Amino acid sequence: MWRLRRAAVACEVCQSLVKHSSGVKGSLPLQKLHLVSRSIYHSHHPTLKLQRPQLRTSFQQFSSLTNLPLRKLKFSPIKYGYQPRRNFWPARLATRLLKLRYLILGSAVGGGYTAKKTFDQWKDMIPDLSEYKWIVPDIVWEIDEYIDFEKIRKALPNSEDLAKLAPDFDKIVESLSLLKDLFTTGHKLVSEVIGASDLLLLLGSSGETAFRATNHGSESDKHFRKVSDKEKIDQLQEELLHTQLKYQRILERLEKENKELRKLVLQKDDKGIHHRKLKKSLIDMYSEVLDVLSDYDASYNTQDHLPRVVVVGDQSAGKTSVLEMIAQARIFPRGSGEMMTRSPVKVTLSEGPHHVALFKDSSREFDLTKEEDLAALRHEIELRMRKNVKEGCTVSPETISLNVKGPGLQRMVLVDLPGVINTVTSGMAPDTKETIFSISKAYMQNPNAIILCIQDGSVDAERSIVTDLVSQMDPHGRRTIFVLTKVDLAEKNVASPSRIQQIIEGKLFPMKALGYFAVVTGKGNSSESIEAIREYEEEFFQNSKLLKTSMLKAHQVTTRNLSLAVSDCFWKMVRESVEQQADSFKATRFNLETEWKNNYPRLRELDRNELFEKAKNEILDEVISLSQVTPKHWEEILQQSLWERVSTHVIENIYLPAAQTMNSGTFNTTVDIKLKQWTDKQLPNKAVEVAWETLQEEFSRFMTEPKGKEHDDIFDKLKEAVKEESIKRHKWNDFAEDSLRVIQHNALEDRSISDKQQWDAAIYFMEEALQARLKDTENAIENMVGPDWKKRWLYWKNRTQEQCVHNETKNELEKMLKCNEEHPAYLASDEITTVRKNLESRGVEVDPGLIKDTWHQVYRRHFLKTALNHCNVCRRGFYYYQRHFVDSELECNDVVLFWRIQRMLAITANTLRQQLTNTEVRRLEKNVKEVLEDFAEDGEKKIKLLTGKRVQLAEDLKKVREIQEKLDAFIEALHQEK
Repeated sequence: MWRLRRAAVACEVCQSLVKHSSGVKGSLPLQKLHLVSRSIYHSHHPTLKLQRPQLRTSFQQFSSLTNLPLRKLKFSPIKYGYQPRRNFWPARLATRLLKLRYLILGSAVGGGYTAKKTFDQWKDMIPDLSEYKWIVPDIVWEIDEYIDFEKIRKALPNSEDLAKLAPDFDKIVESLSLLKDLFTTGHKLVSEVIGASDLLLLLGSSGETAFRATNHGSESDKHFRKVSDKEKIDQLQEELLHTQLKYQRILERLEKENKELRKLVLQKDDKGIHHRKLKKSLIDMYSEVLDVLSDYDASYNTQDHLPRVVVVGDQSAGKTSVLEMIAQARIFPRGSGEMMTRSPVKVTLSEGPHHVALFKDSSREFDLTKEEDLAALRHEIELRMRKNVKEGCTVSPETISLNVKGPGLQRMVLVDLPGVINTVTSGMAPDTKETIFSISKAYMQNPNAIILCIQDGSVDAERSIVTDLVSQMDPHGRRTIFVLTKVDLAEKNVASPSRIQQIIEGKLFPMKALGYFAVVTGKGNSSESIEAIREYEEEFFQNSKLLKTSMLKAHQVTTRNLSLAVSDCFWKMVRESVEQQADSFKATRFNLETEWKNNYPRLRELDRNELFEKAKNEILDEVISLSQVTPKHWEEILQQSLWERVSTHVIENIYLPAAQTMNSGTFNTTVDIKLKQWTDKQLPNKAVEVAWETLQEEFSRFMTEPKGKEHDDIFDKLKEAVKEESIKRHKWNDFAEDSLRVIQHNALEDRSISDKQQWDAAIYFMEEALQARLKDTENAIENMVGPDWKKRWLYWKNRTQEQCVHNETKNELEKMLKCNEEHPAYLASDEITTVRKNLESRGVEVDPGLIKDTWHQVYRRHFLKTALNHCNVCRRGFYYYQRHFVDSELECNDVVLFWRIQRMLAITANTLRQQLTNTEVRRLEKNVKEVLEDFAEDGEKKIKLLTGKRVQLAEDLKKVREIQEKLDAFIEALHQEK
């Protein structure tokens, strides 16, 4: 009973839906209707009346295919009661319509979802080519801003023109059909030719630039070919090759135009039209790392394992020519048969707007498009090579670093090594062969170095030396690229062309390689241009049987394909090894820093250049200290040094000869004459020498004086070298002597002593001078006659036979002087004879020369003692001097002489002091600065003068940090490009 009641209610809901369907916004799906109304037969009796209150219902509707909410549906009130049976078919019709509608909607949405999912799956299957973005330079991604592609498109040939260039494929198909009919067993050959035609169409659409050669049949098919059929196949092959060459020319023309456009764009960037911050290229950053590593002394077991392309080969095998073809310029010196590469040359190739070359240590750019600059570059390379080669050697391991930039150059670093020789010829050092082998091995033993092995194709392969060397360094051929040069001569001279194929495939050598290439480096004329060599190379391979007979593949020929392959291999090796090398330098840096902290905990890490700057400042401060010396100190040391220099001349040549005269007039005349001669010839020069020596002594004292705890003995050698070089370069002013001569002459002419103080000072000066001479004379006499009786008894010393003779002679001469104290300075002949006879009577044999020598010293002592006594007498003679010694027997002209000398010394010292402080100290300071600047530019000098474990450790730390920083910057840039 309750089921019938529920069915009736459901029927009334359906009828209400149909009746008020026009007022409902939206559609009600069939699935939302009451289950009973869809499953039970709607039978109503007219007498059945259900009394229920009115039901108002509303609900939220959702689709099964989407989560978006639909609009709410408003239903009219359900009327309970009798509903005729004929009014139920509209509800059934609505149900069917709603079902069809949702089926279509569900199918559409589901199909779209399925399509999207399938598209996402296909998208995930496509390989990620972003890793190869580095192959294309940055300028390509922005080239649409600078190039009018519409203009280029109009300049390109249209499809009709290209169709004219294409072969007649209908004829080819007919010929292939004929071949298929003629011999049924040759179906494999025909399919390969058809495949070649399809390859040609693909080549025309994709723009490949390499030649492609196809295999034409297997050895088993050759037995079934006839002569006429073979000619037809050769004709088809020839036509296919010509078609490839046509497309090759078109593509080369387009590449040339693209190269010019890239050059224009790069020139605009250089001129600043597009203000874009230009960063260093990857290859430039990498080359800087290699330059720093080349100067790094690899201690602490840290070695340079960064990749570079090492070019090795026999002498005159064409290494230099291959490098020039890759660099697109004749940059290396050339010679006929003689060794030209005498030291390794590192060539860094990079892309730039202009084709230029420059050295690492120079700012001069060589324009490689001008023959004058090319000749100058070759001459400069030759000069640098000869400079690197030491005396007695033929080759040198020192590297010359050269950067070459230009549009279209492949980015890489190549090292051209001296050619390997078999025999040492005349003019070479005996160890030349071993030196070349050691240099080559040093570069090739780097496990990440790419070996570009150059083999001369025009000579017998059995004569090659380099292949054995390369096979020792890289036995598995994992980093070796083999290049056969002079293939044109090889094809002409070799009787069997298959021999060239065996060489290219490495069957004649024990070595293995990553790839094998064949190139042509010109006709042997050194004046050929790179463009002419390239055209000759392409023309040769177009007509060569090596390609036509499939002995060589198209990608194995021409230097262009070689440079592309070497560049790809180089960058692959760089990416694989650079981070490992960076980690090794991090470990080395940690070890060095730890060693520094343990040995020098309180010192800063100053490398050789920083230590030199510190020493430079100290030296300049010490030179400035010369200007702070007081004038009094200068004059005292100058006066004392000058008197020590001239005292002997004054006593021996002026005072003593004048003192032998009999009266004061003759004494003064003799003194004036001798002083005038002395002033004119010797005195100014002696004074300048004394001043210069005094300046040197003071400068040396300031340079070598210890500074207490702050003194650093690491600078001693440098300071000594700077002092010696500065003194060597310094020259006193030439006009100083002339002005000094006048001043000295005027000073010596003055004889007027103004006061008693000056008189006493002159007497004191005279006494000191005479006492010093007397002391020297007594020492000379003691050495002549031997020790006296006190020394003989106290120190157990004895006289020699000669000293005994001198002693007897001295005693005899002293007796003579006691008899005549006013005896002249020279002995007469009869006096000498008397002395000798007196000595012979006592059994002492003497000669006249010995008597004269002894007399000189004895009389000198007697004279000096007399002069000193005369000084004491003249102390009270100033009063008589003022009266010109009138009415007095006292004569003190010798005191006046010493006063004139003393005054001249004081005036000369004052004049020299003024020259020193005003001129010479500044000139010396200037010389010191020049010497320091010269030493700063001379690396060998700094290495020689600043030595020690501390300096070397600081140098290693600096270099390792610099290498690590450059490596980190390069790796970061490499990741950004990747």
